[in-house]
Amino acid sequence: MGHRRLFLKQLVSLTGAAAAGNLLTADRALASSLDRVRTMGQRPTDNGAPARPADLSRRADEYLLDPDIVYLNHASIGTVPRVVHEAHKAYLATCESNPWLHMWGDAWEEPREAVRARAAEAVGCRAEDLALTHNTTEGFNTLAQGLQLGPGDEVLFSTLNHPGASVCWHYRAAQSGFTVRQFQFPVERITELSVQDVLDLHDRQISPQTRVLVFPHIDNIVGLRHPLKELSEMAHSRGVEFVAVDGAQSVGMIPLSLARSGVDFYAASPHKWWQSPKGLGILYVRPEVRPALTPLWVTWGQTRWEGSIRVFEDYGTRNLPELMALGDALEFQRAIGDAVREERLKALRTRLRQGAEAAGFVRWRSPESWALGASLCALEIEGFESPELFRLMNQAGFVFRPFFGEGINAVRISPNLITTEAQIDRFFETVSSLRS
Repeated sequence: MGHRRLFLKQLVSLTGAAAAGNLLTADRALASSLDRVRTMGQRPTDNGAPARPADLSRRADEYLLDPDIVYLNHASIGTVPRVVHEAHKAYLATCESNPWLHMWGDAWEEPREAVRARAAEAVGCRAEDLALTHNTTEGFNTLAQGLQLGPGDEVLFSTLNHPGASVCWHYRAAQSGFTVRQFQFPVERITELSVQDVLDLHDRQISPQTRVLVFPHIDNIVGLRHPLKELSEMAHSRGVEFVAVDGAQSVGMIPLSLARSGVDFYAASPHKWWQSPKGLGILYVRPEVRPALTPLWVTWGQTRWEGSIRVFEDYGTRNLPELMALGDALEFQRAIGDAVREERLKALRTRLRQGAEAAGFVRWRSPESWALGASLCALEIEGFESPELFRLMNQAGFVFRPFFGEGINAVRISPNLITTEAQIDRFFETVSSLRS
């Protein structure tokens, strides 16, 4: 809550109490909501037993989701808690009360740095190593455009790499003459693979020309959790200069310590699992490799921020109300706690696995263990091509993601904290009814 208190203090001194009214109301609402979350693990349930992580699913009224849908697509687009949405609206209203002051004055300067510090704490790195961007795709475009690559250099990634972390390299290669090589990841064997298997798959593909290795921390198709530190260490030992990681599915889902991971770059989008407003991103740049990267955007701030991570967010006018609300989303998640969040997501994944096994017509197409997996699971439904199943299920109010091609015919189910076991059971019951 520190960045909010600081902002409110500055706001009142600069523009008067009336201009801060909406924000003060939002601040009280946020505090009340956070208090409820913080005590979730201590307060008793209706029968007197201690509350459990599963009780988080009872808080659906604190979100804006349409009650007529079953939302199982958090891996594509997350949903903002109502209290964060209200805080965002308050920032917008305050900004519009004096746009020059709030966009170009100093009122939000320190609060913005407080948001950076909170985000850095959440991913386990120094604040001065974390740029506040617009999304994961921007992060990877910064790398593709900003690293000095040319003929004889290679960028390597597998077919599990997301287009947002892939297309930019192909585009830049055509201009600069370096090579992009994509290798086929054996998704058909995903349930058999161990950590060592994943390491070996990448090790065999690295060549003397490979300067950049790109991989998703958690991929968005089958939910494979790549061994971050081990892959980074192996790649560097093989002569790879830069390890760049897509963290869009991991930030806010699993605990992170980027400073100890050994990766050089890590880009993510907070709107998925941190549940922030859309149009925000983070980019971690290891300090030792920062001189090798030139900014994607430049305007008047390059001299002012020379040597700082801020050179990678020198946009001019930007989405400051959304950025401020990222701090509120982080406070909301911190109040829940990493341990409670992880236990809940593991339980939902277990329920999906149990439902798939009980159904008899569902093939599990994701890693077997939580250590290699995520709250993002691929299910192959017997008798359906996934796009057709998606169409039919969408008509019944279910939202998820189909994947078809590249060796996979599956639907991706990605539940979050407010998903209930009953909703997962309804998914399997509805699929069963479509088969009959």
